[in-house]
Amino acid sequence: MKQNIYKSLLARKKEGAKSFAVLIDPDKVDAAKIGELTELAVDARVDYLLVGGSLVISNHLDEVVLNIKRNCGIPIVLFPGTPSQVSKYADGLLYLSLISGRNPELLIGQHVISAPFVKQSGLEIISTGYMVIDGGAPTTVSYISNAAPIPSDKNEIALCTAMAAEMLGMKLIYMDAGSGAKRAINEDMIAAVARQIEVPMVVGGGIKDPEKAYRNCKAGADLIVVGNAIEKDPSLIKEMSDAVHSAQWSELGFGQA
Repeated sequence: MKQNIYKSLLARKKEGAKSFAVLIDPDKVDAAKIGELTELAVDARVDYLLVGGSLVISNHLDEVVLNIKRNCGIPIVLFPGTPSQVSKYADGLLYLSLISGRNPELLIGQHVISAPFVKQSGLEIISTGYMVIDGGAPTTVSYISNAAPIPSDKNEIALCTAMAAEMLGMKLIYMDAGSGAKRAINEDMIAAVARQIEVPMVVGGGIKDPEKAYRNCKAGADLIVVGNAIEKDPSLIKEMSDAVHSAQWSELGFGQA
């Protein structure tokens, strides 16, 4: 099974480098929008493009992925809300298990149903412990999953959940405040989790400005994902990417803290 994307994440983590991903919702883009986003992403040195969402109602996922590929060579990683959100034309897939909730369907049930199809896709599969953190507003993922998010001030619950996922063999921890979150995950929680795990950590949801992206990296996030803020203002891609990538130089002593 291919491991190119995961190996790149591990290598960047080992080097102290931070990565930036733009989340693209297939329901909210057309060919013109994809052209604009990919041009900006290439110019900004975006590391990965995530495609998907909690509730995708359109049926043109393959078309969106192929359109992105025609425009750029940035690795495309699927971020599926359901087992049906799989495109063989992507480069990888986050195989999400909702470890912050207690809904058995999203812990393992849907994975059992989707496993043959996912395996046949030929995609690089990255097992991911997905943790939804309270972002101060109801989110689609909380509603669909029928699972309460981890309270934003309960660092110990978040870190123990992440530790359990790592010991169960999950390769990635994804902490998400959710689409449309009023507040992003606080740096104290990110730092608490980062100190206790060795696998790469992804952080997303509610990140609205470059300063917050930078602080999350300094707290211990390895990969920052931004979607909503960029949907509203695509020009933020360059500023967000520069902020994330500058964190690596700061940690290595080449930039300002």
